Amino acid sequence: MPAAQPAPLDSAPALPAALHWRARRGAGPDGLVASPLVQAPLAADAVRVRVLAVSLNHRDLMLLDGRAGPADRPVVPCSDAVGEVLEVGSAVRDLVPGQRVISAFFPDWERGPASAAATARALGGSLDGVLGDEVCHPAAAWVPLPDGVAVDAASTLSCAGVTAWHALHAPVALPRGAGIVVLGTGGVAIWALQLGVALGLRVAVVSSHASKLERAAALGASLCVDRRTHPRWSEMIQREWGGADRVLDVVGPATLAQSIEALRYGGSVAVVGRLSGSEPAAIDPAALFLEHKRLLGLMVGSRAMTAQLAAFVSDQRLHPVIEKVYPRGAVGEAFGALARADHVGKLVIRLDEAAV
Repeated sequence: MPAAQPAPLDSAPALPAALHWRARRGAGPDGLVASPLVQAPLAADAVRVRVLAVSLNHRDLMLLDGRAGPADRPVVPCSDAVGEVLEVGSAVRDLVPGQRVISAFFPDWERGPASAAATARALGGSLDGVLGDEVCHPAAAWVPLPDGVAVDAASTLSCAGVTAWHALHAPVALPRGAGIVVLGTGGVAIWALQLGVALGLRVAVVSSHASKLERAAALGASLCVDRRTHPRWSEMIQREWGGADRVLDVVGPATLAQSIEALRYGGSVAVVGRLSGSEPAAIDPAALFLEHKRLLGLMVGSRAMTAQLAAFVSDQRLHPVIEKVYPRGAVGEAFGALARADHVGKLVIRLDEAAV
């Protein structure tokens, strides 16, 4: 028989019954290819999961534009998924068929401080990710989903949600009433806003889009700063609050100096991204040591943090902001929207046909 041919990303209406999507590093926006799924034998420590929904992160674009991902092979992208366990290996004891689960960004980081070994493997990067109708990963790559969390919401937890949770709890949880600043209105920023409000924190949002700031205010932001009219937005934070306890900086080199300036004495910047590129940030060390300010570098979080966040979302009945939910046949369209970055919050792809 001839080899199965890849299916066009957005072919409609008849996609094959089971697909996975792959791309090579640097393949470009059209380099994501859907292929029929070939079911492999299940290893003793592995779990086969029917994926219900996947949410996208800026990191997923980095594979396509060549900034991340293995150079020697195509990879299944995406790290954030919710699914239903179909089958477990003979050595798996903690998960059972029919159980709903969410993915763990770093399968080897169980709990405690990060280490090189714990963060060496990540879904959608050094490991194949979750953009497929069915995926097989070690049991450690999955965390049970508490009751009461909807499918679309659950798909947004693993990367952006856990990153925001970690940034608000490292090295210890910020106390009620503390002031945090989030930059922009992407997935991490909006998750931090929603979690911060639920945790009793004051949240300032900095953006260059008035309409996005209006949405942030409706979500409970205490202070909204338009950086077009206040390019020195750090001065606004100092004037209104006397400085922030923490700034969540997803931008990096272009904003790090102002993030430090926006802090109160003893405050800290959680450095969680580098959207502005790879140029080194120009900061004055005196801006740190004279007022005992700190930089906290962190990337996503552990399986334990994932479970903590999922439980909190369930208990608080939080509903993350989702700009749009795309059907299974519109994977390419969803990635295009991610690249345009016009959205607030998250973009989700539903893979369960019953939902689309």
